[in-house]
Amino acid sequence: MGEGRSVEARGAEHERAGPPPAGRRTDLIGRDRESERLRLFVGRIAEGAGGVLLLAGEAGVGKTALLDHAATRADARGVRVLRATGAEFEAEVSFAALHQLIEPCLGDLPRLLPMHAQALGVALSLGQGPPPGRLLIAGAVLALLRHTAGQGPLLLVVDDLPWLDRASALVLGMVARRLTGHRVALLAACRTGEPTFFDQGDFPVAQVEPLTEQAATSLLVSRYPAMTPRVRRRLLADAMGNPLALLELPVALTDPRHTVSGALPATLPLGRRLQSVFASRIRGLPPTTFDLLLLAVLDGTGDLRLVHKIAADHPGEGLAPAERAGLVRADETTERLSFRHPLIRSAVVELSTSGQRRRAHAELAARLADRPERHAWHLAEATEEPDERVASLLQDVAHTNLRRGDSVGAVTELLRAAELSPSGADRSGRLAEAAYLGSIVTGDLRDAPRLLDQARRAHPGPGGPLSTAVAGAYHLLHGEGDIDAAHRLLTAAVDDLDDPRDAHDKVLVEALYTLLMICFFGGRAELWAPLRTAVDRLLPRPPELLAILAETFGDPARLTPAMLARVDASVAGLDRQVSPARIIRTGIAVAYLDRLSHCREPLRRAVRHGREGGAVTSAIEALFLLAQDAFHTGQWERAQLLADEGLRLCDAHGYRLLTWPGRLTSALLAAARGDAPTATAIADDMSAWAAPRRAGIVTTYAAHILGLTALAHADFETAFQNASAVSPPGVLAPCAPHALWVFLDLVEAAIHTGRRAEAAAHVAAAREARLDRVSPRLRLVVLACAALTEPGADAATLERAIDEPGNDRWPFDLARIHLIYGAHLRRTRNTTHARRHLSAASALFGRLGARPWTARADQELRATGVTISTTADQGLASLTPQQRQIALLAAAGHTNKQIAERLFLSPRTVSTHLYQVFPKLGITSRAALRDALTDPPPG
Repeated sequence: MGEGRSVEARGAEHERAGPPPAGRRTDLIGRDRESERLRLFVGRIAEGAGGVLLLAGEAGVGKTALLDHAATRADARGVRVLRATGAEFEAEVSFAALHQLIEPCLGDLPRLLPMHAQALGVALSLGQGPPPGRLLIAGAVLALLRHTAGQGPLLLVVDDLPWLDRASALVLGMVARRLTGHRVALLAACRTGEPTFFDQGDFPVAQVEPLTEQAATSLLVSRYPAMTPRVRRRLLADAMGNPLALLELPVALTDPRHTVSGALPATLPLGRRLQSVFASRIRGLPPTTFDLLLLAVLDGTGDLRLVHKIAADHPGEGLAPAERAGLVRADETTERLSFRHPLIRSAVVELSTSGQRRRAHAELAARLADRPERHAWHLAEATEEPDERVASLLQDVAHTNLRRGDSVGAVTELLRAAELSPSGADRSGRLAEAAYLGSIVTGDLRDAPRLLDQARRAHPGPGGPLSTAVAGAYHLLHGEGDIDAAHRLLTAAVDDLDDPRDAHDKVLVEALYTLLMICFFGGRAELWAPLRTAVDRLLPRPPELLAILAETFGDPARLTPAMLARVDASVAGLDRQVSPARIIRTGIAVAYLDRLSHCREPLRRAVRHGREGGAVTSAIEALFLLAQDAFHTGQWERAQLLADEGLRLCDAHGYRLLTWPGRLTSALLAAARGDAPTATAIADDMSAWAAPRRAGIVTTYAAHILGLTALAHADFETAFQNASAVSPPGVLAPCAPHALWVFLDLVEAAIHTGRRAEAAAHVAAAREARLDRVSPRLRLVVLACAALTEPGADAATLERAIDEPGNDRWPFDLARIHLIYGAHLRRTRNTTHARRHLSAASALFGRLGARPWTARADQELRATGVTISTTADQGLASLTPQQRQIALLAAAGHTNKQIAERLFLSPRTVSTHLYQVFPKLGITSRAALRDALTDPPPG
């Protein structure tokens, strides 16, 4: 990455043939094809097309010259140009490139929506406020650009994408995908095959190839007309069409006569030799100019005003010798200082001593005392010995960057703060915090053991920092799956605190969130007691989300109306939430309460954040929560895609424990679709992994899978044994939230195996716990099970509940209830009503692709006297005359009652016929009837 911009800044001049006339020339040697593409690209901006174009090529191929060429064309056409260039020594400064790019527009910030103005102000350290999410920052940048484009079209020119700081690159990538249709376009340059945080996605790429031999010859002749043919041929052969080498290799020759005499060194490799070109020029500078250059490099912002202030306090010519040598360019209009090539920056640093660098950082720290982030970083780089004041300042900066969404920068700063910590305990705590952040945010779980080992060595023995215990417990849980060891480590560390009651202690609260997940995955009641004690003693009160999670995961069956209201309020607040961790924790809190559908958009934001380089673990958990929601709401193909993506991320980052929720969804899909071998294999893997680790929830997952697989094939005894293993009949165990997902499984299996007393006891337990008030789905399940087990149960209430609008949100559960209740009605000889429910079950199962369940429903239907075709009859031709007539009337918009009156049938009969029509036509609703029928409907 060190060769970023080739002498491309210089090449923007050198690559042009001949002396430029008055005004700037825009013709480039050997670049007719690229120039034409750029002409068309610039021309479309004024037409409102917007869009993105990336220039890619090897170092020195002339990308910067093409960017200059496009900027000149844009300016000539009245398109305003905003520019930014990535730089190695500001790659760690969050939002540095973004600030550079949009600085000319910042005067318009007050004209944006307040939330956008505040978000951008906080990100660029121009104001105070809550930490904005990356998506909000991108929206603010986009709003600012659109506002500016209202005054005239805009071209954003970004050079050296790989050197952009991570935060800027991620935001610009998000902005770039939303430029289409606006008078804003982005033209950027990057090195072919070089990694960058800018998500290039499917953006069009113009590959900038080396010059042809003819064009390369023309370039050399135009720049070095006195060069002998022999020297020229040698340079052409070694340069292989690279303009950087063509223009700079002759400069590297120590004797200028070589260019005419033909004597050349034996070899002229590009990389190191070209770097030495810059070094040789730098060595010739006066010491004061070199010191000033070093200060400018280490500052990394290109702020010419700061350089001038420093130069005023140092005798000498300032930067003039460096400008004359072509190393830097000072633009007094924009007050920006730019280096002609990143290698110049590298060479300046390489040629400096450690003492010179420390002195430069110290001066920068003193001059930037009003900029806490930059002041702390320069102070840290200037400090040679451990210094707690500096380490603490840098840790504060890390926390600030974490709130701003720059978690990667925060980890870097914490590690440097740890190096500067004189106390073993402080060093240990900062290393552990970096390990924990790296694990939960960036997905660097595999790097955690090294940092934790360093933390333990920094402060060996008992009584270490709580952050060390949190990071260690997190790694034990997610890396090794050692639930009991993680639980012991964390509970002991919390109890050893001087004050374990401070609800404002962020490390303590984070420890309790981690302990809560340990308890959940452990799935054993005895693990929860220390957590509840720790949460209950927090003063002045536990954090709201922590309190909610402790209840919804600990005993969801017995939540009070007040707690359910708090749950709903937490979900309602997700629209304003930018923290991926808080979004995930809220989603986890409501996963067993049938409220994930209300969290979809925030969860999708968390996934996008992870995909764009943000919190990877949050993205994994969001993918699995969305997959669970998709399974329960009948979006089975989507559920599989989401689970697969999350599993790939788990594999890439080493998160073994997190794979099980994803594999649960995959296995439930397989079980419901009739793929018993796949479902059983996953359950066996879960059992084998969970048993030695005493991971109770994973064992529960396996039981759920095996039970559903058995139910699909009417193996009710096996289903009962597995459902009972989750929670015994008549009991809703307080630390078994999964009992809410297998409630229907247990009751159905108990009834079919003659265990009516056990089924009734389970329904009674649900009635006592008021499970029906947790969610509409659970209300429907409890009513259905009561109708099967309670003598004299109100069938009309169940019928009304089944028909309530919105119940089709859970098509698999609804279909199962239709099947169970329809079979019950058939056995009690209520054939007419049985057919209606069984037909509905068959249609819903058919739409989902739940083949064994469809077969069960069809078998029950045959027992009522309905003929079920075993062939693949589909379409309009498969309908009976009466079904066809009913379907046509329904397609015309008639209600069931109107159709019944017209055909002298009952509304129930019409409903039954329509449930039989839907699967034959391959549809799931009345709205699709018109398109499914080829004949025009009657009036």
